[in-house]
Amino acid sequence: MRISPRSTSSPSPTIRSICSGCCSATGLPPTRRWWQCRHDSVTIEGSTMTGLASRSLLAAILALGMPPSVHSARAQTAPAPGYVLPETETWELKSDDGYPYQIFVSRPKGPPPPEGFPVLYVLDGNAMFAGFAETRRILGYMKADLGKTIVVGVGYKTEAAYDVRRIYDFVEDFRQPVPPAQLYLTKYKAGGRAQFAAFLLGRLRPELARRYSIHPHRQALFGHSFGGLFALYMLYNHPGAFHAIVAASPSIFWNDQAILAEERAFAAKLAEGKLPGPVSSLRLVTGELDETAVERTDAVSLAKRLEALSGYGLRSEFEMFEGETHITVPSRSITSTLRFAFTWP
Repeated sequence: MRISPRSTSSPSPTIRSICSGCCSATGLPPTRRWWQCRHDSVTIEGSTMTGLASRSLLAAILALGMPPSVHSARAQTAPAPGYVLPETETWELKSDDGYPYQIFVSRPKGPPPPEGFPVLYVLDGNAMFAGFAETRRILGYMKADLGKTIVVGVGYKTEAAYDVRRIYDFVEDFRQPVPPAQLYLTKYKAGGRAQFAAFLLGRLRPELARRYSIHPHRQALFGHSFGGLFALYMLYNHPGAFHAIVAASPSIFWNDQAILAEERAFAAKLAEGKLPGPVSSLRLVTGELDETAVERTDAVSLAKRLEALSGYGLRSEFEMFEGETHITVPSRSITSTLRFAFTWP
């Protein structure tokens, strides 16, 4: 038996012939009958081995399913390391009911400002954190620097961009009868937004203060889609919890626009001066090509209603991004969100 190299166009060796004596009479394929022969020899790249040595080498080649030169090249090439975002870290924090959240943090080098780091909380951290984190970092290289701030992504223990747990965290429970547009979501659990709010304010915020020293009155929130709906929930039900809130393409349609009742209750208390302390500023953004005309109309109508509350102390602004769809709105809004969150009126 003999292994000879392929043509000069490829250096990888291959089986060309076998022993013409006893092996040819076995009727077995060449890759099977070589080990029954004691007359064989193997020639690879100019070196010849015979007998047991040659059979051992061929056994290894066949077991690996590749020529020795290919295996050698692969063995010498170590896997390339993955990219790690500079100035970031990640850790786990459990809610009161034991659910583990993955927390992503982007912060500048050096000590915090005297009053602590201002913070932007970004929901759907697995999908959204990286863009906000890197933009925060590179703004420091130009005159657009917003000072020492940190971005905190609130995410889940998954490699996926989104996790179905977000439905439970961001929206109220399904109302009966379930609106037809939501029937496909009923296989998931919903209704945990109050518990998630408690996690943000009662578990995560104190942990951030312990680890990094944060500014107690410079805390902003960004949410998109269901996260944007949750951002509105926080404005209406915890109006002083954040100094600034950005709601991107909020899913106002949920439960036949049930959030509108909470909006009306909030507006009434605001107009009557019954809200304790300052109220969050709100930035509302949507895309010109957002999912449906109804969703775009919902956002525009909300912006007009909120503008009417400016006389009672609510600072709000609205922007529709030209050419952007529902899923591209967050990327388009990163820089403006950082400015809104970290520029004080």
